[in-house]
Amino acid sequence: MKQGQRDVEHARRVLECGDFEWACFAAQQGAAKVVKAVFQKLGKEASGHAVSFLIKALPKVYETNHTILEAAKKLDKHYIPSRYPTSFPQGAPFEFYTEGEASHAIEDAERIVAYCANLLAGPSTDDPAGSESSEGSTGETR
Repeated sequence: MKQGQRDVEHARRVLECGDFEWACFAAQQGAAKVVKAVFQKLGKEASGHAVSFLIKALPKVYETNHTILEAAKKLDKHYIPSRYPTSFPQGAPFEFYTEGEASHAIEDAERIVAYCANLLAGPSTDDPAGSESSEGSTGETR
């Protein structure tokens, strides 16, 4: 969770520098990591990089609203094109990304961070009573 939050903070910093493509990628990465933190809390493995697929793979007990899933789908579109020059007919990714896109990506990532933080704060689906887990008394997930 902490690394995902840090990635979103990084996205904010590179947005200020004008590196909009990297802000979009860092936002996407941060969102993926916080969703994987939920899986980690459950003692389950999560693979892949598509935030929307990761969210859909969460246990059904975790309700996902349309806004969260839409934010995830928008972020997923930044996973490859933000980094690879062959993603566009010509030019480099930095020539296509805008400040507005980067700002929206960060907002979407922050929605997912808040959603996952809420899930992590609640009891595990494997432990509905909410007793202390093997992660220690803080319940903090990497």
